Amino acid sequence: MNCHRVARVMLGVGIALVPAGCAGPFAAKDFRSVIPTTERLRDIARVRLEEQSRTPPVTVDDAASDDLTTMLEPRAPGEEVTLSLEDVRLAALANNLDIRVALLSPSIAATSIDEEQARFESTFNANARWTRTDSPTSVATEGSMIQSRNFDVGVDVPLRTGGSVAVTLPVAKTATNNPFSLLDPSYTTDVRFSIAQPLLRNAGTRVNTHAIRVAEYQHDISATQTKLEATRILANADRAYWRLYAAKRELEVAQVQYELAVEQLERARRQVDAEVAAEVEVLRAASGVAERLERIIVTENTVRRRGRDLRRIMNNPRLPLDADVAFVLETQPDPLGLDLDADDLARHAIANRMEMLELELNLAVDASAIDFQRNQALPLFTMDYTYTVNGLDDSFRNSFGQVADRSFEDWSFGLRAEVPLGNEAARARVHRAILQRLQRLATRDLREQAIRQEVFDAVDELSQNWQRIIAARQEAILAGRTYEAEQRQFDVGARTSTDVLDAASRLAEAQTREIVALTDYQITQVDIAFATGTLLGYGRVQWDPIDLPRGDRDVRRYDRVQSADRYDEALDADLPPLRQHADEHRPPVRR
Repeated sequence: MNCHRVARVMLGVGIALVPAGCAGPFAAKDFRSVIPTTERLRDIARVRLEEQSRTPPVTVDDAASDDLTTMLEPRAPGEEVTLSLEDVRLAALANNLDIRVALLSPSIAATSIDEEQARFESTFNANARWTRTDSPTSVATEGSMIQSRNFDVGVDVPLRTGGSVAVTLPVAKTATNNPFSLLDPSYTTDVRFSIAQPLLRNAGTRVNTHAIRVAEYQHDISATQTKLEATRILANADRAYWRLYAAKRELEVAQVQYELAVEQLERARRQVDAEVAAEVEVLRAASGVAERLERIIVTENTVRRRGRDLRRIMNNPRLPLDADVAFVLETQPDPLGLDLDADDLARHAIANRMEMLELELNLAVDASAIDFQRNQALPLFTMDYTYTVNGLDDSFRNSFGQVADRSFEDWSFGLRAEVPLGNEAARARVHRAILQRLQRLATRDLREQAIRQEVFDAVDELSQNWQRIIAARQEAILAGRTYEAEQRQFDVGARTSTDVLDAASRLAEAQTREIVALTDYQITQVDIAFATGTLLGYGRVQWDPIDLPRGDRDVRRYDRVQSADRYDEALDADLPPLRQHADEHRPPVRR
């Protein structure tokens, strides 16, 4: 009868679970949030650029048939934006996407510290079990049926010494059909306290907090990498500014050369019309115009690309990549002849570079790992102690009374030893940890040597670029005088258009070399600052990690975000920009 009743209950529960399982956690579902189509994954689309053209396509022959002086179509002037070097830095600090990505790394590393510290959190345990046994017996003094209900609650407390403490309260009610049972039903209540502590392997706070120390070191390493990335991005912003400056100056030179070539073409035409010069002079001058036109086209594209690169680094919402703007660069080169002490700069670089601090933190990780592996090579020797107060009576009240009176007490003390006979695996791990530290020490020496070489090379390059500026300035002055002399000689018929255009080309090359030398000088100063782990200028930069989310309230706030696309809005409110502070002894940064 009971068997049939149990079978009917189980059948009903199974029937009830069938429809629930279709939408339950065990149902067969595809939990991917993004499911691309097969066509998108496997088909490669084609593109015909002539169909994308906003104007009808033109052949080379048709385009080349126009007059050279009209081929250069003036571009519609874009919005002028005045920009200084400090403006670029401030925009990069506030908006650069690479910096925002880097700022999240220390916060991600901080979660590992929380995770390792959580290993020592206490745990609450609760168990309940209902048992019914009905077995045949051949002895009249034994009961055939026993029904029991067992409940126990307890707390497990892991210790930083490597041991653990447990406090448990087991409670049970037992009923039997044994006629000789003194208590039916009987109520059992116990209070049990136990402690276990390893004495060699896994013993001590230093060993058991090894993972926490490593996580803290890794967090500091992440912070050094974030600072290095921020310094690199700011240095790249400076370099992008000066490269744009060089491109704009080269465009100005190219435009002046084009205007000079057009003027030479007009002079040649006038002389041919006056029958003072041969027709070939017009062809020579026209060839010079075409050559300078090609240079303007290339240089204009260089200006657009470098301006776009600068806007990418700044990531200013008001200056998108497709914005048609004309930057007016406010900060101009101010080269000064400097006599730098390369040895002193190299010592400062070794003390200040984040790569060296990162190596020191990794060496600390290695030292902790060596201590940990040496402890793991020891025998396992564990001590445990258990103390129990027992209670048994015909009711829970009386049973708890026995526990309170401590009428019945048990205790046990034990030792357990486990000694590896070979222990080669543990010795290998210790040996590997020592070798890794030795390798890191050699890496530190190599890194110091590389940093010193980087500083020495940058100082030498700065001196070289200073000399290049002086030489290019003198060359430009002499080339200008030569060009003016060639013009006068052409006017009297002593020189050809080719001679005049060649002199103009040499003047342009000298001016371009001076621009390149000036720009390289400024960029080399940025390189020296980066090599020493610093930034040029008067302002200092302070950054704070993004602290997301730490408390239960913050976690719940992010849990409410149901769509991944909505996380941006939640994150934007928590992303602090880097701050640039003005030195109180220096002029403030213009904002």
